[in-house]
Amino acid sequence: MSTPPRPHDARSDRLERLVGPTTEVVVACGPGPVAIVHWGEPLGDAAALDAALALHDVGTQPGMPLLSGPLSLVPEHGSGFDGRPGLVGARPDGRDFAPRFTVSDVARTDAGAGAGAGAGATLTVTAVDVHAGLELRTTITLDDTLRVQSTLTNVGGDAYHLAALRHSLPVPEHADECLGFGGRWGREFALERHDWTSGMLTAENRRGRTSHERSPLVIAVERGTGEWSGRAWGAHLAWSGNHEWAAERTADGRRHLQLGELLHAGEVVLAPGESYETPELIASFSAGGLTPMSWGLHRTLRARATHAATPRPVTFNSWEAVYFDHDADRLARLVDLAADVGVERFVLDDGWFGGRRDDTRGLGDWWVSPEAHPQGLTPLIERVHAAGMQFGLWVEPEMVNPDSDLLRAHPDWALVDDRYAPVLHRDQLVLDLTRPEAFAHIHDALDRLLTDHAIDFLKWDMNRPHIQPADATGRAGTHRQTLAVYRLLDTLRAAHPEVEIESCSSGGARVDHAILRRTDRVWASDSNDPLERQRIQYGTSMLLTPETIGSHIGPRHTHTSGRIHDIGFRAITALFGHLGIEADLTEFDARELAVVRATIALYREHRALLHGGDVVRLDVEAPRLALGVYAADRGEALVSVAALDSARHAVTPPLRLPGLDAERTYRVAPVHLPDVTPIVDLVPPAWWTDGALVATGRQLAVHGVRLPGLRPEAAVVLHVTATADR
Repeated sequence: MSTPPRPHDARSDRLERLVGPTTEVVVACGPGPVAIVHWGEPLGDAAALDAALALHDVGTQPGMPLLSGPLSLVPEHGSGFDGRPGLVGARPDGRDFAPRFTVSDVARTDAGAGAGAGAGATLTVTAVDVHAGLELRTTITLDDTLRVQSTLTNVGGDAYHLAALRHSLPVPEHADECLGFGGRWGREFALERHDWTSGMLTAENRRGRTSHERSPLVIAVERGTGEWSGRAWGAHLAWSGNHEWAAERTADGRRHLQLGELLHAGEVVLAPGESYETPELIASFSAGGLTPMSWGLHRTLRARATHAATPRPVTFNSWEAVYFDHDADRLARLVDLAADVGVERFVLDDGWFGGRRDDTRGLGDWWVSPEAHPQGLTPLIERVHAAGMQFGLWVEPEMVNPDSDLLRAHPDWALVDDRYAPVLHRDQLVLDLTRPEAFAHIHDALDRLLTDHAIDFLKWDMNRPHIQPADATGRAGTHRQTLAVYRLLDTLRAAHPEVEIESCSSGGARVDHAILRRTDRVWASDSNDPLERQRIQYGTSMLLTPETIGSHIGPRHTHTSGRIHDIGFRAITALFGHLGIEADLTEFDARELAVVRATIALYREHRALLHGGDVVRLDVEAPRLALGVYAADRGEALVSVAALDSARHAVTPPLRLPGLDAERTYRVAPVHLPDVTPIVDLVPPAWWTDGALVATGRQLAVHGVRLPGLRPEAAVVLHVTATADR
């Protein structure tokens, strides 16, 4: 009997060092599986990589295996790793369930001279298991962020049933807390902080979109890490369908973050020669807190080829003004009012097409309704353009109502298992875009709509999760449906590059970097309640930049929560995103209209700062919340401070402003909106009454600014500008 081969160990005959602006990654490239042995602070020119590898090794204690399996990028059960494996799958008869890969090729590409700040290097590592008939090619890039993507190819002679292919990133043993993002409809991106002393924290999403409940973003931190202190390791899966993440501490004490697409049983079966490509994993490290950690994710987002180069127009959306009542005179009045207050884009929401007079019918019938618009859309579009605004339109191409001409003509086009009664959600079913004929029908309808009308913007909605999403063969279809949606967006954008698109999914249920490679912004939430929006936008800012987050001034009375809010709080909250209005302007009084005009003017004045600077979140005592933007050169800043409830103490701690230039002198001044009184102080601090204070960046970071007391559910804005003296 031959002696079985010895399991891989962590030692390597090739170490590759990738150095970015704030982060270093050291990769062990074989002969065993590819492993990251360092992801964190730059080690310095004198660092010995062999020492980093030695520090990565795990000793053997009584009761442990003779050699612990390596914590590789795709951890292998077959190599002795007893934690959560990265690759799960097998042949039809159960063979090849625990492969071991051996590196066969390593290629490196470095950014050339003049590539600019953030430029880095890329490793492409090919590994094979000749016994299992599998090839795994992994690309590792480090610039502003660490990015990892793998392709698994079946080079064997029969089918390979893939159940999971997930990437693991190591984090140090002292990263003993974990941050995730939960929530629900109307309360997305709720930050959840978990104690992570041992075992595993997991989140799984089977909604067919990123979901309201579980965002594909997880952050490991040292205990007590805040916005400006402590180490943070954040990882995001750029994928718009089902996903899973895990934060695991193995029995021997090692920690890792693992992310990947969540596959339904039988969803990916690779025939000989076929491949599966993972979503890209995007990861950012900071030694100085959560805010700098976000900057890496933000810079990667802003570097995408589709990032809008033009200023983000102030947007009016008609939904909460008219709902399904598309009376021509009413819409005309709204157009005139929107233009008068400074709106730059007017969006006509649901109710313009087919038999869509309410939310139970008409989805799929993408032709202009003669009942809702007897003269077509052209008169409205012309009025909008004549008023100096762009015109936008709402669509929901991935869904279909049973009560629609489309489904009556093609009842087999829904993504359902015909053996069961379909589960309706919002009176909708998912349209199976993996069917070539269904894809072509929707593509042609939208292409015709955009060709025949002067449309500048599409609000692209997706209001229904995937429930038992089976195609005509009975196989799960979410993976292929997600790719089909990408292809539909890509094809339409190629044909109509001038049309911008918003990703909306019952609000913020599809928010990730992959959908934003095909769209220009996301609708962060269906809730325009500023109290909820303060928290939603705070959490969303961990992943996205303000210019990609749709944020609108809503009505006094919010229909999603029942709360009533003053126009000042509504306006300031909406300012720190892609500003818009979603309310019936005909019901606004003179004061409210004056505040809206002033807010739009403020937005226009500072739009380049808001949408080009570094997002900052400030550590403040609850129930306050502080969010702002610093200019890249730290010459200017705009910061909002909101009171979400009554303060516990009569005098709250000063607002500290870390991250400015310590040696420069700054002028800090409140920004006053007309007839808005957010403070409760009978006698405010003297500087507030005087109108400004002057202090160094060091003082603002150490001492901070004493603000007046704020009313519950009110906010103020501070404008910070560097003086000429340094």
